[in-house]
Amino acid sequence: LLDKGCTVVSCTAGRIKESLAGLAANPDLIITDSQVFQEVVAAKPAECRLTSFSVLFAAYKGDINAFTEGARALEHLNGNSRILIAEACTHAPASEDIGRVKIPRMLRRRFGDGLGIDIVGGTDFPDDLSPYSLIIHCGACMFNRRYVLSRIAAARKQGIPITNYGIAIAWLKGILDKVALPE
Repeated sequence: LLDKGCTVVSCTAGRIKESLAGLAANPDLIITDSQVFQEVVAAKPAECRLTSFSVLFAAYKGDINAFTEGARALEHLNGNSRILIAEACTHAPASEDIGRVKIPRMLRRRFGDGLGIDIVGGTDFPDDLSPYSLIIHCGACMFNRRYVLSRIAAARKQGIPITNYGIAIAWLKGILDKVALPE
């Protein structure tokens, strides 16, 4: 953003109203963490576009159209569906890890405790994706674009929809239509 000559203001979700009030004009774009989409949607001026780091990475590292199309599969899930959550990182998960705890919690609240969720990290991506109704991929900050596109291609070849964390969270929160998607 700085390289593009943008003015950048940084704040926590809890301080967004205060930060916006201190500006001479509303920002053109607000970039947030996907986990606080609803708080930011509620606090932002209607004319400000909103996106998240994960949504930006969906376009930067992957294929935004494939990930957005893949999110439609969420409409067809049920308590017997099976989902693969794919993380690029191999880090030790935090207690409230987004991919291992928060997204599975959101999915089970929506579709029931019988929902099957498998989680893989790093390069541990299954060759056979046929058991899955959907793949939800992280932002892939640890992978290059070519590697992420190869995963998307593998999913497409096997007919398995794929989306990413930010787009899936926006859909689960009912605000995907309010999120600015990169072109």
